[in-house]
Amino acid sequence: MRYIKDLPGSEYKIGLYQWNNKYIIKIESGMYEQTYKIDDYEIQSQEEIEACMDEAFLAAVTDRFNAMHNDFSDSLRRNNILF
Repeated sequence: MRYIKDLPGSEYKIGLYQWNNKYIIKIESGMYEQTYKIDDYEIQSQEEIEACMDEAFLAAVTDRFNAMHNDFSDSLRRNNILF
């Protein structure tokens, strides 16, 4: 996987990579990570990917991170790992 660059302007670490004819967008927040892939022939330029990191998308990313945290915490409690 080839690192291209970090995408600025967010509370998250957003990295852009390229691998196997796909762009990979990796969004990290603490111990959680979301990954999105798009075929490189679907877009004209990397700037189009950056434009997709808009307020509505990042709000959905935040909701998903919160859900991931809740799901994992619930599982830890359910299995008597976290009290």
